[in-house]
Amino acid sequence: MTIQFRIGEGWDTHALVPGRKLIIGGVEVPHSMGLLGHSDADVLLHAITDALLGGAALGDIGRHFPDTDAQFKGADSVALLVEAARRVRAAGYEIGNIDSTVIAQAPKLAPFIAAMCTRIAQALGLEPDQVNVKAKTAEKLGPVGQLQAMEARAAVLLFRSAAAGAEAGGA
Repeated sequence: MTIQFRIGEGWDTHALVPGRKLIIGGVEVPHSMGLLGHSDADVLLHAITDALLGGAALGDIGRHFPDTDAQFKGADSVALLVEAARRVRAAGYEIGNIDSTVIAQAPKLAPFIAAMCTRIAQALGLEPDQVNVKAKTAEKLGPVGQLQAMEARAAVLLFRSAAAGAEAGGA
């Protein structure tokens, strides 16, 4: 039996540090600190990338874009997301929708959410209403609440593409 729908879940966290740009959802957000990572450390796009890869049973972001590989040093996470989506589509799936949450005590992300949704939709060739980004605080609890880190979570719905269904004998 061929599964027509699959759900992927992703999560990521990065430490906040001075001297780096803060990029979330492919959008630069003005802030006194940025996220530490091998790439641009876009916590939201990393969670979405993991959700896409996981939904298609293709492993995770570290398997495809390891932080031990020099070619990904400073990488634009939008490019990694686009490549992950290409691999998901090559496996026979299309993206139904993305729902995601960024957890950050500061800065306030509400003014940037529309731009994040637009950037993600454009990168993945989706309609804007297929992408949702929410922002929450950690209520001053834990590393996120103490302004030491940010995290993001994402869920995606994948469906078997028409071309893949035809290749599988119309299943």
